[in-house]
Amino acid sequence: MTVGGENFGGPGRVALLAKIAECGSITQAAKMIGMSYKAAWDAIDGMNNLAGEPLVERLSGGKGGGGTRLTQRGEQLVANFSLIEQEHRCFVDQLSRQAQVRGLADDFLLIRRMNMKTSARNQFLGKVTAIKPGAVNDEITLEVAAGQQIVAIITHESTLELGLAPGAEVFALIKSSSIMLATDLAGARLSARNQLSGTVSRIQPGAVNTEVVIDLSGALALAAIITNESVASLDLKVGASVIGMFKASSVILGVAA
Repeated sequence: MTVGGENFGGPGRVALLAKIAECGSITQAAKMIGMSYKAAWDAIDGMNNLAGEPLVERLSGGKGGGGTRLTQRGEQLVANFSLIEQEHRCFVDQLSRQAQVRGLADDFLLIRRMNMKTSARNQFLGKVTAIKPGAVNDEITLEVAAGQQIVAIITHESTLELGLAPGAEVFALIKSSSIMLATDLAGARLSARNQLSGTVSRIQPGAVNTEVVIDLSGALALAAIITNESVASLDLKVGASVIGMFKASSVILGVAA
């Protein structure tokens, strides 16, 4: 489902939200739809980032030790998805009846191919607030949820091709391997234009590298892939304050076609 250029995902993600509403637990909801716990959290982070506000919130305390529930916005999304799905079925039925239209099947396959997916772990939706043109490259400043800013460096040709202007909605993509982490920048002078502060919410260790997810303000999340040695050196733990840094040249921009 895409709303206003924001791709919230398909039935799988909405089913996850519906199960969270039903059982009040991300762990149980993920099991019920056959999704891993990590994949469930990745999906929630992605939806929260694109929505610009929380769809799921944590609860603390109580006999059960807390849990999770949908926010009002999350409940609205689940309810509206059901209505949209019904209308979509009607549309598909009508389209099937028009299958005799020349080239319809071929063009449908072409459209499917053009619906590109990306491997970039971090995806944010924002609006262009400023453009600083240069002879070769332009500096683009975006505002995402809760006033967070992301700066990107792209070619002037790309700025024109994407039709970028103040107020335009843009997707910012950053690979998790491009994110550097720091716990203290006192006295440090860095060339990385983007420095986002938050707290560690999840740590997923691997054989060589570890994925660290940082909760930012505005229900945003930033994922970084760093070495296991770096995790130990920084003494990273859930709840620790951390700064995620990435170069402006590491940001890829895209707009809805």
